This record gives sequence, structure tokens and C-alpha cells, in this order.
Amino acid sequence: MKKTLLTWLGSVAVFFAVAQSETPKYSYSDLEPTAAQTKVQAFVTQFLNNYHYSKFSIDDSLSAKVWKSYIDNVDGSRAYFTESEIKGFDKYQYKIDESLLSGDVDPAFEVFNLYRKKYKDRHAYIKNLLSKPLDYTTNDTYEVNRSKAPWAKTEAELDKIWDKIILSQALSLKLGGSSDSAIVATLNKRYDMYETRVLKWRSEDVFQTFVNSFTESIDPHTSYMIPSTAAQFNIEMSQSLEGIGATLQNEGDFVMIKEIIPGGPLFKSGQGNKNDYIVAVAQGDEGEYQDIIGWLTDDAVKLIRGKKGTIVRLKLLASDAPAGTEPRILRLEREKIKLEEAVAQSKIIDIKHDKKDYKIGLVEIPMFYRDFEDARKGGDFQSTTKDVKKFLLDFKEKGVDGVLIDLRNNGGGSLTEAINLTGLFISEGPVVQRRSSRQKVDVEYDTEKEVVYSGPLMILQNRFSASASEIFAGAIQDYKRGVIVGERSYGKGTVQQLVDLDQFLNSPRSASRSGRGSVAGTGNAAVGVGFENKERYGQLKLTTEKFYRITGNSTQLKGVEPDIQLPSPFDPDEMGESSQPTALPYDQVDQSEYIKQGNITDKLINKLNFRFQSRLKTDPNLKDLVEELEEYKILKEKNEYSLNYEIRKKEKEDSEKNRKAVKKISKSNGSSSDDDVYLTESEKILCDLISNSK
Repeated sequence: MKKTLLTWLGSVAVFFAVAQSETPKYSYSDLEPTAAQTKVQAFVTQFLNNYHYSKFSIDDSLSAKVWKSYIDNVDGSRAYFTESEIKGFDKYQYKIDESLLSGDVDPAFEVFNLYRKKYKDRHAYIKNLLSKPLDYTTNDTYEVNRSKAPWAKTEAELDKIWDKIILSQALSLKLGGSSDSAIVATLNKRYDMYETRVLKWRSEDVFQTFVNSFTESIDPHTSYMIPSTAAQFNIEMSQSLEGIGATLQNEGDFVMIKEIIPGGPLFKSGQGNKNDYIVAVAQGDEGEYQDIIGWLTDDAVKLIRGKKGTIVRLKLLASDAPAGTEPRILRLEREKIKLEEAVAQSKIIDIKHDKKDYKIGLVEIPMFYRDFEDARKGGDFQSTTKDVKKFLLDFKEKGVDGVLIDLRNNGGGSLTEAINLTGLFISEGPVVQRRSSRQKVDVEYDTEKEVVYSGPLMILQNRFSASASEIFAGAIQDYKRGVIVGERSYGKGTVQQLVDLDQFLNSPRSASRSGRGSVAGTGNAAVGVGFENKERYGQLKLTTEKFYRITGNSTQLKGVEPDIQLPSPFDPDEMGESSQPTALPYDQVDQSEYIKQGNITDKLINKLNFRFQSRLKTDPNLKDLVEELEEYKILKEKNEYSLNYEIRKKEKEDSEKNRKAVKKISKSNGSSSDDDVYLTESEKILCDLISNSK
């Protein structure tokens, strides 16, 4: 399976894990849909058709997309079904639209029940394969990503595919120093866990996967949670958790770090990255590593979470790392996740550039935070804007020459704070536009005339800067108030709301409207509304609005393009919102009326970029970095690897050398600023800006 799990809190939407409330009886017997699931499917289809931002048609085109998405969610690696079995399912390809409206989910269960039978046979084949010696001298190669590979014509072809899968995994373990006996033991445990994973699936899990195959065909941020998942999600969102501080989800066979929670141990270590795979977990400083490839996220979380003060060790592997890359080892002390520690920080940096001395005020903003409860009470409350305002006043008092705001890895947060923060650098004016599904456009304004800081300003962003970060950076750029450097931002320009389906399906009046009731106020879950003895139906998250810059351009897909692009091995379209096949399109609305308040001109940008490009060509360290990143870019696009030990060993060495180049451009809280190439180069560009401003 893929894209089916989430443990807690994230700014980028994903699907959710099943919370096991009791120990089920596992078996390979067929699973069947329930009457409640039929009811939910029909309601969700109609509700989304009425209230989702995108006005989609329930027709044969959508039917084909949903069916393909579901097949990919069941067997995305094309390692279980044969071509003839897939053709046997073609009869449903253009009938799913009718099934969605009627609530018929039988086709989904037919596919999954066959998958379970196929897995049972495949598990037996793997166990037999591991009982024999593995050949590490073969000249065969292995295709890592098989999502576009042709379906195998026979079971014999599938056997050959699995011979390569097992040998490739064994090679990775061998290159990591495991003995032959340890390799066999690890792989046996891994595939026994796979079998447990398949056996654990219940009717509601299949249903959730199918509904999400529908929702992800509309847009990647719309999703459905079955009742047990929704209940667990709400509990975890309301509790103080102790652990490492990460949002996790299943991605294929791996447990992936989807988000790093500001204020948690992983965030403060600076050594983990979004989209890293956790491949093994160990307890304390002496415990043995437990391989968790193939585990469900909720099972893996039991190993990763723990009491405050205890130690957990992780083996992390970048999701874009070439095959054979050695996992990184990370030691963390578990502690209570303290979001209050995820606040903006500042420092003053003295730098000599072109034989001149400069004093730069650096502000790091990990998220846009605001204590809404204290704000409603009317007292003093903590917020991003208040904290940054204090920093700016301190900078002015100490005579800084320019200000650099670091928004790297900032996934967003409070829209109010993005607007108010913009107001510290401009006089009053529009900051962002919002358009609803009814096409009504509202403009959000900064109403404060005071400009707290009017000097040279630069914003550093990367591919993980999203949502509120993009609103702030986009406004600063549109007002010509500052220079944006780094990578293109993520490109998420949509707004979601959460709907508790119990409010509708347990209400006779609402249910009779088949989803045609008002969606107003659906951002709050229904708690204590008198449904204690009623059926539970889960929760639906849907996209209801889009964001637009004051120029009328959307941040959707295109994000915020930097004025000066720093070297990167990543194509903007392979990492952000634009990498999602069903992401809502980029579009525009009318421009707001605003007056440019800065002195950043195209001529000035060209001058700064010329100076930076000159350093790229003459600075030995930068020249080496660019070459290493280009080599890494070629290497990471490679999809076929040798199954020969000696060749694979050489491939691994090349991979590790080029991974070091990627580390140089990654933000690391645990390293000095001198090790952070993006930060040091941004400081130099800011010095050039200061010089030209004078």
C-alpha cells in the first residue's frame, strides 16, 4: 500500500493510519463491505461534488482516474498481479462513476481479496527463496521504480521480478555490513511482518483506501478517515505527546517522515529531513536495531515513541538516495513536544565581504504561530509578529546593515501572522487574496501604517517553504520590498476544511439532503452533540479555497520563484505541489490595488545575480559544489542498478560522495552557519544588496 497513514499534525495533507482498538483475528478469508460504507461512499461523492473547490464531473473520465489510483494503491510496484488479472478488472474502469454515486464498493473488495490471495502465495515463494544461497556475482540489474513497468504476463515472470527484489534488498544489507546469516534472518522477519500487515487489514481499511483513491483523484489534499482513524487523530491532536516530533506515513514499503514538528527533538537535532525513510529503530544506547521496512506506521510508532528522557536510535535513508546508500544513524532523547519552543529566533552576524565589514540581523522562523486563545482574551499573547518586531527593534538599536529572514522548511501556520508580519515591512495595503468555491474573492489587508523596518531585506526559502511562508514571501516580493533567494517554494495555494460526517449522516434532515446542506462551520469536529448511540462515519477533509498574491497570480503549483536561484539538484516540479498529478491548476484573479513600497528593481536584481554568478565561477568551493550537485542529479535519476556485489559497492561509494554535496545545502540546526552554504551565500548576496542600496 502507499499513502495510507499519518500519526499526527502536518501542514501538507496525507492519508491516515488505522488505529487498532482491539486485537483482531487474522485470516486470509475474503473481506466484505458494510451497509454503513455504502452509505458513506454515496454521501461523500455527492458532498464533494457540491462543495469541493474544484467543480468536477462524475463521468467516465473520473471513473478511469479513480480506478487507476486504486490499482496503484493496491499494487503500485506491479509485483503481485499479472497482466491478465488486470485486464480482468478492466470491466470496472468506466463503471466506477456509477458505483461512487450508488455507494457500490464491491469492485474494490474484489481486487483487494485477490491481492490477499496473491500475497499468500508470494510469501511462500519468498520464504522458499530465502532458504537457498543468494548469488551476489550475477550480472542482472534491478529496476527500482516499477510504477510504469509493464505488468508481468505470467507467474513465472513475477517470480523473476521477486528474485531481483530479494537480491537487491540482500545486497543493501550486505553493503551495510550484515553477515549472510543475518541477512536471511532480517529478510525473513521483514516478510513475516509484511504478511502480518496484509492479514491485519479489515473491511474498513479497504474502504478507506478506495474512498481515498477517489478523493486523491480530485486533489491531493482531500481525504477521508474511517471512524477509528478519525478518533485516534482527534485524541492525538488534543494530547501532549512524548516522542521525537515527526509526522509519519507509509510510502510504499517504508515509514516516511512527512513533516518535522517544530519544537520536537528531531527538529532541534537538525539531522532529519522531510521525506526521509526510517528503516530501523533501536532502544537506548545499547539496544539492537529492529528493521521496520514493511511495517505499518502505527506499529512503527510503538517503537519510536516512548517516555520522556529515554533514548531512541534511528537509521534514516533519504527517499531520493540512490540504491545502496548507507542509512544515517541518529540518536535522539525523547521529550514532550513543546510547540512553544518552535518560535522565531534571532542573532546578529558580523561578516566581512569585499573587504568591508557588515552587521546582519538574522531571523529564523520555523512556523507562523499565534496563541489564538490568549488573543481572544485580549491580553498579552505570543505570536510570530510580536517576536519578530522585538528583534527588528533590537537590530535597529544595534545598527544592523540589513535583515535576513530564514523561511527554509517553514510549512506555514497562521494566515493572520503571515499578514501581520508583512505589515512590519510595508505601510498598510493588501497582502493576499482568497477565492472560494463560489468564485467570490476576498482581499486580506495589513491595516497598520507603521513600518517597523525599512532597510535592506532578504528572504531565504527552499522547496519546503509552504502556505503562509509563500504568502509572506510573495507579498514582500510583490511590494518590491525585499529580495527572495534560494529554491522555488512548495506551491501549496489551497485551503482545507474538516467535516465530521456524523453531523450529517446521523441527522435525518441532513442525510435526506444527500450532502446538499451548508458546509459553513465544518472546520470544527462535532464533540458531544448527542450521537453517543449512533453509527460513526468518520471525517472528510476537503479543499474549499485558493490563495492568490496581490498581483492576481496564484501560489498554487508555481509557488514563489526566487529572485536569485541558489544551486540545487532538485527540479522544482519533482518535489513540491506540482509533483502531485491531481494538484489543482495554477490560475489568476484580478490584481489588487496596491502601491510598490520598496526599491527592488529588475536592474538591481540583475546586478546582484551577476555578482553571485561570478562567485559560482570563481570560488573553488562553490565550483566543486555545483559539479557535485550535477553529478548527484544524474545519479538520483538512475532507476536501474546492478545486482553484482562489486559493482553495487562502487555505486554506493559514488552515491555517498554526492550525498555530502546535498547535505551542504540542507538547513541544519545542529551545524554552524559556516557549514550552511545557502545561509552563507545569502549573507553575501545581502551584503551586495546593502552596498548597492547605499
